[in-house]
Amino acid sequence: MSKTSEWRAERNVAARARLDRALPAVFPGAVLRHALARPLIPPTPRLAIESYWRAHLLRADRLARALALRSGHPEGWTWRLGSIQDAGFKDSGLAATFRLPPSPFREPAHARGKGHCCLCGQPVYRFGWHRDLWGAGVPNKNARWHAACVTAWKLWVAPSDQVKLLKARQRHRCAASGKRLLRTAEVDHRVPLYRVWREHRNDPWPTLLGFWGTPNLQVVNRVVHVEKCGLEAGERAERRRAARPAAQLPDGADPEWRDPTARDEIAAD
Repeated sequence: MSKTSEWRAERNVAARARLDRALPAVFPGAVLRHALARPLIPPTPRLAIESYWRAHLLRADRLARALALRSGHPEGWTWRLGSIQDAGFKDSGLAATFRLPPSPFREPAHARGKGHCCLCGQPVYRFGWHRDLWGAGVPNKNARWHAACVTAWKLWVAPSDQVKLLKARQRHRCAASGKRLLRTAEVDHRVPLYRVWREHRNDPWPTLLGFWGTPNLQVVNRVVHVEKCGLEAGERAERRRAARPAAQLPDGADPEWRDPTARDEIAAD
């Protein structure tokens, strides 16, 4: 046995002992089986749950959107953007760009308080779990995220980091051409996010999240992606040229151009 193997074996014995001491009487069986099968066993229940969701990214995405659907569209909420130049921007809960998913429960006016997830709005229980398996009846007041929602958020804001997983989901076939995906294949939003902001901003909030989740993600070969981005850039440029005269009017201008954050659309999707 090599020194590395000896170190791993000793480390896992200590981690397993620590995990056994910390485990409650009730714990998700799938999470425990996953933890014990890892090359390096997580030493705490919380780390075991985080490891489980990282390994089940697509499941975390579906769960986060399902929890958001359970919360529903917050009354009186509309999708707005903030500006980093505005005073109090950091505390507003608003994103500076439409490329980030809208998260109404991060805004002070709609926050549900301690023990509720700031992404989906549902109660957070022990170890960041989304169900009260322990019968406590009250959420964990020290938690602000579900472990699954953390994983889903990372996918939504940086889908390119998960290109390997998304390739496997498509059986290594380009979503646009049907050809085999090359090593240089890229992640793309089927409906570009600038169109989501322009055409769907008044949709119910749980529906909006689907544009960042797996229903709107695809992996395409780079040549296809470049062509798609070129067409989208041309369409946006034409719209800007048509809207620019109206933008000079104090009233009645196209909302996309009255909005100071519309400049974000200059970047290609």
